[in-house]
Amino acid sequence: ISAMYRRGIGTKSSSSTASYNSDRVRQLCAYAWLPYFFVNEEVSTLAPEATSGTSWTLPSAGTRFALARPPGSGDAWLLSQFAAQARRAQRLVVAISADALDAQRLVDEIRYFDPSIGVRPLPDWETLPYDTLSPHQDLVSERLETLYRLSQPQSEIGVLVVSATSALYRLSPAQYVAGHTFFFKQGQTIDAEPLRAQLVFAGYQHVSQVVAPGEFAIRGGLIDLFPMGSALPYRLDLFGDQLDTIRAFDPDTQRGLYPVPEVRLLPGREFPIDEAARQAFRRRWRERIEGDPSRSSVYKDVGTGIASPGIEYYLPLFFDETATLFDY
Repeated sequence: ISAMYRRGIGTKSSSSTASYNSDRVRQLCAYAWLPYFFVNEEVSTLAPEATSGTSWTLPSAGTRFALARPPGSGDAWLLSQFAAQARRAQRLVVAISADALDAQRLVDEIRYFDPSIGVRPLPDWETLPYDTLSPHQDLVSERLETLYRLSQPQSEIGVLVVSATSALYRLSPAQYVAGHTFFFKQGQTIDAEPLRAQLVFAGYQHVSQVVAPGEFAIRGGLIDLFPMGSALPYRLDLFGDQLDTIRAFDPDTQRGLYPVPEVRLLPGREFPIDEAARQAFRRRWRERIEGDPSRSSVYKDVGTGIASPGIEYYLPLFFDETATLFDY
């Protein structure tokens, strides 16, 4: 419509031209809505009403329907409308996209159309299977945050967006993430040395300065910790063995920002790396993989407690049973 006026259409005062322009505008608006109609006649209740274009009923379990692909951001708008209906029915919407880029686009645009809907991505690892390269810590952090929220009975997630490849991966059991999550609260008694060992076994890396998720540093009575799934790191100030204060701080400037009453600590990885898990990993390796295991660097590294690059694709060897996304 803006382009029409830039070309001079609509500037004449004659009634015939005004009528022509009004018809053109109505045609453009009408065409913009055409792709939103459902094309599968088996579920007629899903068709938008002609008057509003946004009212339909949720499908029953097992129902399949097809929808013409809306142009531009129309799919995100449609999902936001559908999620609003599902939220009133206390149901979760899972949107499976073609790839990781499309998944991120849907997350951003659904939030734009309805900021009240809790939208969470389950990021792709963005690595090739069995490549000697691990996913970026930020991706692992966001994945653990999403899996933890899904495992909670009262989750605020309204729309889960996941790429097709991520939806196919086997995951750790739902009880693993929830069972290996613990909290630090102000006034709690903490012993620094056992905490150091606990963080290492949880998959956190001891560094001199905390700048990324999954890192921690202990300097006397100060413990800097960047929990997985957190947007900021936290500084725990101990008075003796008692946790005196907890403050969020800027990882770039290392300056404190604001106090918080507690900190949630998710596991550092999607699999355990303690002694029992390492023994189980090596046993399952010998049972399922042919050849001499001593010639594999991954096998030897896990035996010494080192998580080799690309170890994420060996996740099923750490558990008796794995889960799928829908088990969450």
